[in-house]
Amino acid sequence: MFSALRHPRDRLVATLRVALVAGAGCVFSGAGAAAAALSTASPAAAASSSPIASSRSAPNLSLNVPSQSSPSSLPKSTSIASPGLPSAEPSAQLLRFAWLHDGQSQLWQFNAQGAGDGITPQSARPLPATLETPLGSVWKLFVYGYLVDRNIATPDYTCSGGDPEEVYCCMTGGHIDREHALVQSCGRFFEPARLQLDPADWRKYWTAAHAPAWLRDLHTMTPTRRVPVTDLLAALQSMPARPREAAASTLVSVLTSGRGEGTVSLYGSVLRAKTWTMPDPARPGASIGGAAGWLADGTPVWLGGPGGSARVLADAAPRIAPLLTQVAVPDDNACVLVDFFSRYPIRQVLGDKGPAAVPDGPLRGDFRIGFVNGNWARVESRGELRLDRDDAGAPQVVGRFGMNDYVARVVEREGDTSQPEAAKALAVAARTYVVQHGNHDHGCFRIDDSSSTQRVLPRAPTPAARRAADLTDALVLTGVPVQYHHDKAAPGQMSWLAAKASAQTGLTFDAILSRTWPQATLTSFGSPLSGDCVQVAGAQQWLQRNAPLWARRMDGAAGYETPDLPAVCAVREGRPYADAQRNRVYVYRLQTEEDRIALAHEYIHLAFQHHPRGLDEAFVERTARTLIRTDNPIQ
Repeated sequence: MFSALRHPRDRLVATLRVALVAGAGCVFSGAGAAAAALSTASPAAAASSSPIASSRSAPNLSLNVPSQSSPSSLPKSTSIASPGLPSAEPSAQLLRFAWLHDGQSQLWQFNAQGAGDGITPQSARPLPATLETPLGSVWKLFVYGYLVDRNIATPDYTCSGGDPEEVYCCMTGGHIDREHALVQSCGRFFEPARLQLDPADWRKYWTAAHAPAWLRDLHTMTPTRRVPVTDLLAALQSMPARPREAAASTLVSVLTSGRGEGTVSLYGSVLRAKTWTMPDPARPGASIGGAAGWLADGTPVWLGGPGGSARVLADAAPRIAPLLTQVAVPDDNACVLVDFFSRYPIRQVLGDKGPAAVPDGPLRGDFRIGFVNGNWARVESRGELRLDRDDAGAPQVVGRFGMNDYVARVVEREGDTSQPEAAKALAVAARTYVVQHGNHDHGCFRIDDSSSTQRVLPRAPTPAARRAADLTDALVLTGVPVQYHHDKAAPGQMSWLAAKASAQTGLTFDAILSRTWPQATLTSFGSPLSGDCVQVAGAQQWLQRNAPLWARRMDGAAGYETPDLPAVCAVREGRPYADAQRNRVYVYRLQTEEDRIALAHEYIHLAFQHHPRGLDEAFVERTARTLIRTDNPIQ
């Protein structure tokens, strides 16, 4: 799901670092809840909760920082955390980012804790063939691609309990499908033996793809396998287009609801990567991690550094996001047909100069549209607009656009780009709307250009509007109907003016979206993933009834702010917690008084999220019990 944090982007990164390093007394659920630092559990609920902590990083990994060095001093067959490297200063946070771009493997390295601007193409150096990385969880990505391309049916994995690896999969008795297994990094799902994969066919498939030799051996698909980063990038490059596109669509959710949760506000949807975290061989108890996959344009990428994957993604973002967000995002295979001026019959179409009528067919240049009501409008086209005739022979202007071109035109027509985060929120809402409401016509979505649907700009959008569309490429909200209005907010309807005001306060696009749709899931419209918030029976209605009563009792208490009504979701692992980023609380059930105290406890975390009281467990628990068991006011 998307992040809904009430801090500026830079503060998000800083908070992630503090929360992940300090973390005292907090139970985290992915990077998203870590950023909020509100994932604390109610003692009342702890007895009924799972003994497994809700942190999505590996249970046995600490966040100590290994020493690193520059590539120029790397010995032969160097790992990213090799004990043979010269020591750097103890506080160093050396991260490495590599890609295979235009046939060249390039490397950047930088200290995440040090000051510095974003990396640039000019600051890259050749990627040494000696730099190695463990596969970690990335092996699952290659199994996923093979399953997709070979059309192999895969049974869900059922969690039997007692296996610590199932913390990445499901609760005891639950099950997980292929796409969720990839996003949640459920290794048990992808085990070749469970799937009865044929080693001979595996070798045949990857040999035909010209993959590196190690990838052709099914037995190398283990997290401890070490490979040169150059080879890993080549392996990602070798994955055929169909499985790569399927994987990329699914991996969008890694930054919204998977192990990179909370970082979509930093990377947008440009990064589509599988996260990995492994023990650091150089320092017992420490971890190394990162991600590997593709950018939106298909460029293979790899990221590695000290700490778990969530920490590495957050620490690296300020330095690499400026590079990634400059990537030219191609329009995907989705297309949108727009019937322009559908509410206003067209009388004639003329060239920009002269009285001559324009013949039917593609329009190239500037044109004047004359309407039956006597009004005129100007349009510009590079061939994407076409003059056709409807069934009655009347002129009709139809546009055919790639999805991002369409979204950018809606952003500029329905809103503006003065607040980039609000523009990105509108881009997601506009894309969601056409996916939900557009008709299907010869492989395209089809929709009217109308104030009753979405108004579409009849000329090329500005670069700023296209950037808003590109940085949210493919992102849609699922699980909820989406509407928006210029100035009227309502349940399930975003106000554009309110979105701009939120952006001015520092909210990122995902935070803006969560204020209207806290129960939605932010994912790719090309992904089969569905909503990740499973509602707790009766809990939302119960909270809606009680929150106003609590507000009157807490009004005047130091630090209290009435929060937007959060969604109440079933906790999947660990203890109940509050997620301010997504405006959600997670509990197990609502059956007993202790369950009600647990829900009130997490709600109070949100109500005091901007005050030290929000992290004071004794105050939060005492207040929750007072709200449930008495009618006393809260001081």
